[in-house]
Amino acid sequence: MNIDEIKHYCLSLPGVERIEYGEPSNILVFYVLGRKFAYFKTSAPERWRFSVRTSPERFLELTDQEGVKPARYMHRFHWVSIVDAAAFNEGYLRELIDWSYDKAAAGLPKKRRLALAQLSSDA
Repeated sequence: MNIDEIKHYCLSLPGVERIEYGEPSNILVFYVLGRKFAYFKTSAPERWRFSVRTSPERFLELTDQEGVKPARYMHRFHWVSIVDAAAFNEGYLRELIDWSYDKAAAGLPKKRRLALAQLSSDA
């Protein structure tokens, strides 16, 4: 799965918007009704590193793999940065994105979760 395919997949999920932040952050963030679930670094030297939130168990599993690092500043919340997303299996990346999306959606207030459920059923 290349960078464009990951972006497209993230945007295909219900209730998702993307916002690109310039200096000094230099990140492209994907939100589900205002809650972050994935982002890309957009500046060198980490350009197009892809980060998602994981479970504590999966965080340990992933950070033991080649090409995966704890996400800078976000590692304490179990976020990982995938250095080369194209090196990972497409199904596995989708699973990681879906889990991060579901975790963000579960943290929404009840009214927003209901709105998201409505968006999902309309899609």
